[in-house]
Amino acid sequence: MPPLMELMLIALGLFLSYALTRATLSIFGVGKPKNLPPGPTPLPIIGNLHLLGNQPHQSLAKLAAIYGPIMFLNLGRTSVLVISTAAAAKEVLQKQDLAFSSRYIPDALTAHNHSTYSVVWLPVATQWRSLRRFFNTNIFSRNSLDANQHLRRQKVQELVAYCRKASHSGDSVNISRAAFRTTLNILSNTFFSKDLTDPYEDSGKEFKELVGNMMEEAGKPNLVDFFPVLKKIDPQGIRRRLTLYIGKAFEIFEALIEERLGNKSKQDDVLNECLKFSEENPDQMNRTRIKSLLLDLFAAGTDTTSSSLEWAMTEILCNPHTLTKAQEELEDVIGKGKMVEESDILRLPYLGCILKETLQIHPPIPFLVPRKNQTEIKLNDYIIPKGTQVLVNSWAIGRDSNVWDDSMKFKPERFLTSSLDVRGHDFELVSFGAGEFVLVCHLQIVCFL
Repeated sequence: MPPLMELMLIALGLFLSYALTRATLSIFGVGKPKNLPPGPTPLPIIGNLHLLGNQPHQSLAKLAAIYGPIMFLNLGRTSVLVISTAAAAKEVLQKQDLAFSSRYIPDALTAHNHSTYSVVWLPVATQWRSLRRFFNTNIFSRNSLDANQHLRRQKVQELVAYCRKASHSGDSVNISRAAFRTTLNILSNTFFSKDLTDPYEDSGKEFKELVGNMMEEAGKPNLVDFFPVLKKIDPQGIRRRLTLYIGKAFEIFEALIEERLGNKSKQDDVLNECLKFSEENPDQMNRTRIKSLLLDLFAAGTDTTSSSLEWAMTEILCNPHTLTKAQEELEDVIGKGKMVEESDILRLPYLGCILKETLQIHPPIPFLVPRKNQTEIKLNDYIIPKGTQVLVNSWAIGRDSNVWDDSMKFKPERFLTSSLDVRGHDFELVSFGAGEFVLVCHLQIVCFL
């Protein structure tokens, strides 16, 4: 046998022996912090990876029913804390929010250094706070939302016209694609003062596929996240494909930025505010960060909204009495055939219940954004080791039978007498923020009409 081959075999044997020894000691608690949360016994090397299945949020919900709402797992070389009830989520997201405020960055999102520039993945520090103030002032403030109300109304009217045209010609309407196209143009007009897709045609398919591919790759279980030693190899090619998709999105945004810089007449939109902020604060905002910001908002605002609306319509079709009640409310409050305005939303409580119920049982991001703790932390009576990944299973929280009656059934009526809201204050509903709730509500109204 050639010497190089012998050396490789010896190295492989040593590595496997080391990994097996560490895993065996871990099973028997040697070297482990005391008083960890309960969880299933890990296997050598792979830990609890074999328990995830094809639907990890559902698999972990079943395990939580056995081991409790605060559960500890070993997924390969990664320690993971799974939170599965509203009370436990409140401890992590509110009472000890600062301790768990750091983000656990999946390897895939290091493509194009996106995690370095994305506000979603920035550590809570001076730069993050400064950028958050900018976004709250220029994007998410009440004044900014009110100023763009006419844009949202126009895009909703275009969606109605598209649905009416399809109805007259006897064509079917792809709810997900139509919702995606509308939200895409709402966002693009808010940022760029222009449409990115034809509002009256079944277009925008390429951008939808691009966003869908990015979301799919980012959401895949990645061996590199469980075995960091594989980072350079990228065995599943997830980071490689995501680099390609993010690169295509950045090319689109770069062209729009160049178009704006070459246009002497400045538009009063978010891109203009970003460029102005970048000139005044080059250390906090540059072109790369602007493109990462756009990628975050377009990916989160389009795909999640369209998928939530598609789930809502699916549930309504399976529950005809829900559709009848919603139509009756619209006819009584608005009038048959009349256009619904944003100011009417508060007068349509049952429609709001449908949206809350949809987000409760079909959260668009079942595990929310993963977090981690930078230091060893005591949570309730347990010790959480430093660097543990924290997953809040919003899917399990929305189907918790201890909180919800008939938790597996679609029952919007449960919210008629409930004050629970989706704006982040009630941990029984942790799917969306207020802005996305309003947007989904608009699209839902259109589909009813």
